Formats: sequence, C-alpha cells, structure tokens
Amino acid sequence: MTAPPTTALGPASDLAQVFELAQQLRVDSVRASTAAGSGHPTSSLSAADLMAVLMTRHLRYDWDAPDDPAADHLVFSKGHASPLLYAMFKAAGAIGDDELMTTYRRSGHRLQGHPTPVLPWVDVATGSLGQGIAYGVGMALAGRELEGRSYRVWVLCGDSEMTEGSVWEALDKAGHHRLANFTALIDVNRLGQSGATELEWDTSAYARRAEAFGCRAIVVDGHDLAAVDRALTTAADGQAPTVVVARTVKGRGVTEVADKNGWHGKPLPVDMADRAVAELGGVRDLRVRGPRPPDAPPADVAVTGVAAGANGGPSSPPRYDVGDEVATRVAFGGALAALGAARPDVVALDAEVGNSTHAEDFRTAHPERYFQTYIAEQQMIADAVGMAVRGFRPYATTFAAFLTRAHDFIRMAAVSQIDMALCGTHCGVEIGADGPSQMGLEDLAMMRAVRGSTVLYPSDATSAVALTLAMADLDGISYLRTTRGAYPVLYADGEAFPVGGSKTLRQGDHDEVTLVGAGVTVHECLAAAEQLAADGVRARVVDLYSVKPIDTEVLARAARDTGALVVVEDHHQEGGIGEAVLSALATDAGTRASARPAFAHLAVTGLPGSGTSGELLDAAGISRSHIVRVARALVER
Repeated sequence: MTAPPTTALGPASDLAQVFELAQQLRVDSVRASTAAGSGHPTSSLSAADLMAVLMTRHLRYDWDAPDDPAADHLVFSKGHASPLLYAMFKAAGAIGDDELMTTYRRSGHRLQGHPTPVLPWVDVATGSLGQGIAYGVGMALAGRELEGRSYRVWVLCGDSEMTEGSVWEALDKAGHHRLANFTALIDVNRLGQSGATELEWDTSAYARRAEAFGCRAIVVDGHDLAAVDRALTTAADGQAPTVVVARTVKGRGVTEVADKNGWHGKPLPVDMADRAVAELGGVRDLRVRGPRPPDAPPADVAVTGVAAGANGGPSSPPRYDVGDEVATRVAFGGALAALGAARPDVVALDAEVGNSTHAEDFRTAHPERYFQTYIAEQQMIADAVGMAVRGFRPYATTFAAFLTRAHDFIRMAAVSQIDMALCGTHCGVEIGADGPSQMGLEDLAMMRAVRGSTVLYPSDATSAVALTLAMADLDGISYLRTTRGAYPVLYADGEAFPVGGSKTLRQGDHDEVTLVGAGVTVHECLAAAEQLAADGVRARVVDLYSVKPIDTEVLARAARDTGALVVVEDHHQEGGIGEAVLSALATDAGTRASARPAFAHLAVTGLPGSGTSGELLDAAGISRSHIVRVARALVER
C-alpha cells in the first residue's frame, strides 16, 4: 500500500481540514486496536471530533517540548480511549505509524492499554475512572496558585465515569476555587460497558449538575465541529471553570457499530475494520501543529513567587528534651512548618482536620502554600498528585482511617510514579473514646502494599521530626503514621533516623527475648521489659520506626541472639508489622539456616469500642501486661 501524502494542519486550518483530521483519528484508532487484538475503538470514535478541534485550535502545546512550563495540559480521564490519544500523538508527529501499529498494547512497549507517564506527553496514569478530572483540578490549582502560569488544563471524560463521586468532589473544588483555567469535556456517547449509561443522552441533566457545583456548562453536539470550536473558545476565556457537555455517538462514523451495544472494549475484526476504514475515507497522514504555548519566564520566577512569605515560618525544626511528653502528630506539624521555610517546593494539603493533625501549623507559617480540600480525601490526594506533576513536593494529611477511602488514588499515584508524602494521624485503638470509626487499623497494610512506598512510624517527637524532614527527599509515596496521645521523648535532639533502620533501645549480652514495637507499642514494650527484668527475664527492645523498608539485619540478629520475638502493633493482624517482620526473616539467609525463633504476634483482632487509651490497649491485648505474659511464655517454653 502506498503511503498517503503528508499534509500539515495548523490553528488556521478550516473546519473541512479538521474534519479530515477527526476521520484520521478514527481510522487510526480502529487500525491500532484491530492490530493489537484488543482495545476500545468505539469509545475513541465518539470523541474524535472533540479532540481534532482541541488539538488544532485550542491546545497550546509544543510536542517537541513536553516539559515547557507554559504549555497546556491534556488529561484523558477516560483512559480506555487510548487508541484516540495515541492517534493524536501520531498526528502530532510525536510517534510514527509503525509504533502505533506494531507496539500498541504489546509487552515491553510504551503504548500501554491505558496511558501512563512513561510517555513524555502524559502527565498522569489514568484508567481508573473518575480520577483524571480530579488530577486536572490539582494541576489547574497548581498553575494558578503556585506557579502563576496561564496554562489551561483540558480533561476528556467519559459519561459513565460521571457517576463516580470523585468527579463531583473535583467539580466542587473547581467551582469553589473558580478555576477558570480548567475545562472538562464530557463525551456523552450514551453507552457504557454493559449497556446504557445512567443519564443516557440527557445532556441538560449533566449541565444542571455541573452548574450546581459552581462550574459553567456548555451543551453541544459533539460532532458539530463549529459548535465544538465555539464552546472551546468560550471555555478558554478565563472567566470560569467550564464543563463542555458533548452529545456524541459511540462508534461514530462506522455504521456497523455506531450506537450499538456490546462493542465496548472490543476491537473490530479484520474484515470489519477494513470496511470501517473504507467508510471513514481511508488512511490519511495529516500532521498537526496547533497553537504554541506563550513565552514562559524562567522557572525561578514562578518559584520565587511561591517562596514569598516562607520567611514567616520557623527557621529550624522543633527540638524536644528527653522525657518531655509530646504527641508525634504535634512534632509532625512543627517539623512540616519548618520544612516549608527551607523548601519553597513543599506544599501542604488538609481535609478539614488540620487542627487535629497539626497540618495547620504549616498554614500559619505558609498560608500561600496551604490547600484546604475540606472533607474530600480523594480530591486531596488528587490535588497532591496534580501539584507533584508540576514539580512541587506535597504533604497531604488526615486521620489514618480516612486515607483508606482514597486508596485507589494512592494506588494510581504510584502507577504515575508520583513523589509525595502522606501523614495519617490518630492511628489505632490508642486514640481512645472516639471509637472504631476513627481508628486507623488498616493503614499499614494499605500503604505497605503500594508499589515503591515507604512506611514510617515514629515512637516519639524527635523521631517524628526527623522522619517528616526525610520524606521530602524520598522517591515515590511515603507515609508517616502518627499517634494522637502524648508520650515521653525517647531520643535526644539530633539523633539520626535513616530510612530502613531501627533503634535498639534496650539490649544485653544474654537477652532471652526481643520485643519489637513501633509508635505507641514501643512505650508498652519498654514498660514490659522493665517488668520482665524485675522477674529475672532479660528482654531486648527494638523500635521499628521504618516499617518499609524494614531493618532485616537488626531483626535477624535479634532472632539469632535471643531465639524469641514478640511483635506488638496497634493495627489489625493482617498486613501490618508482624507480617513485615516475618517476611524479613524469611528472606534472611542466616535466619533460614538456623533454628527459627519462637514468635508471637500481638495485634488488634477484635472490634474495639470506646474507652481510655490504656483501657483500649489492654482490651486489644497489646498493653504491657499482655506483652509480659506472652514473652515469659516464650522464654519458658
């Protein structure tokens, strides 16, 4: 087959040329998915007109310079429409036809089934529906509030994902902040994966909902190129956050599948694909160079604006004396505020509990870099991701229990290879009378399971300060677990707490058992060791402040030296510190070669209620008296 001639399109291209581009995007979506034997061509066909208009006339982007700080951003929240996105990349000259046709959805290649930032033109991984629109809000917020840039953020959404609550959290925040640099385009093609969508083609209902959340809504025929062009021109006028509600047809342009149920996520068979390509006018090779980004000032100009006011914060981290009773959440807040003075890239996000988590200490010192998302934990994480995409170092904080509802956003942030810090406070039964709805008892398991994560759990204020500061330079997603109550400071100011390490607080040459704790249970282990010593039982105590990565060397040595380990944690039995310790020992060659140590695991197994911290620790079986009983039994066995 002879290659078609190449034609260049620019912002001044007439709509007849834009139509030809839309048809090319459709053809290439069909070709790529059929060649791969999988994909979502019909979901791509419906949005092709929207994207053809956007990339030729409104998306200010230099495909040769994807890191241009002034460039617009395009997020495919409906990430399954990746054939369309990759067809756009081809039309922009970013990839070639050979890559599109021979590598899409193939092992070891970058054109994956759903887009990820392995591609330089992709900011965030999408495909878990309802998230891209939330990331877009975070990026728009970063552009306006942190960078002082005029770039626009465009998000393509599917109509099915508009039933996700996170979508409305995002639009609520777009409206609240009046993010006039944010536009969502809803591809209302009526059909979802297994049938009609909730609202089908009721575009007025989508518009009313968007307007109720403070956004401007524009309803258009998504296949009327002139109407789409007018809508996007209005959306870019800098007046209001905009939702373009575009009525489209799933499978548009291919008679055999247009508006037909049962074709979601299915490539067209080869014979049908050939007919579809012919119906769409055949293979084309149009090239697009749309509007370019405006000239951008040097990067340090924007950063200087961010740093303004940083000198109002504390100039050095808080210091504590051994024996002072301080909650680790308090130490976290003080350390974060001090970090903000030294690092203008650090931003803090809160979910309306800053006075409890002490994130508000950062707000007092650096209000221009503090973002209140209210009770919207999913959007808090999405804002953090959007800000991280733009080069900032976000610290997002709420109660440990409430981070669980944002787990999918955290999971996808790891897929996007985002660097950010999370802090979960009020963990475990230790919080006391508030009861089980407020107790983070699953968070260690959740965060340990996140790819590439770091999980830290300080036992005192000094270690909390050190670990809070350390997270600013860690790759990936780091998590700090902090305690509600105030406990004695164990370590002198200036003590080092390397990530992956631990502290042995008590040891001797003839120790008979090792007590391993983290956070509040370190204090219970120390008290238990005192009681055991009074009974003639020598106990070693390890503060496992780094849960992931874990200090395998110290644990293995303790297992060999003492022959018995008791792990105590204020967390459910599954997925927490006990399993982390056992996994570490299982990978240690020395431990495998020798006799396995006796092992006991004390964790929260029942359903807690209300009470004092002491009462609840005891009721859960993780208090000092239970540690003494179990340790003595291991020694005497």
